[in-house]
Amino acid sequence: MAKLMNIGFGNMVNTDKIVCIVSSDSAPAKRMVQKGKEQENLIDATQGRRTKSVIFTENNKIILSALQPETLAGRFNGNATEVYDDTKE
Repeated sequence: MAKLMNIGFGNMVNTDKIVCIVSSDSAPAKRMVQKGKEQENLIDATQGRRTKSVIFTENNKIILSALQPETLAGRFNGNATEVYDDTKE
């Protein structure tokens, strides 16, 4: 059974398909996002907010999130003690 992770604003992603989660600030991440736009492999889940994380999946989809990579990693690892309000980002 697939485990879904909230990536902000009620958007979910299948954790079995995630390859990596990176900060959107690096030049290589920015290049990959641009390439994803050109190839129509990009899913924008930021709800108009600033992109802070880029999620790469095993089926070559690129997902943008307005949450910090550390927040997503905590959710990925099942950190149940983490309390986070994604409406502030």
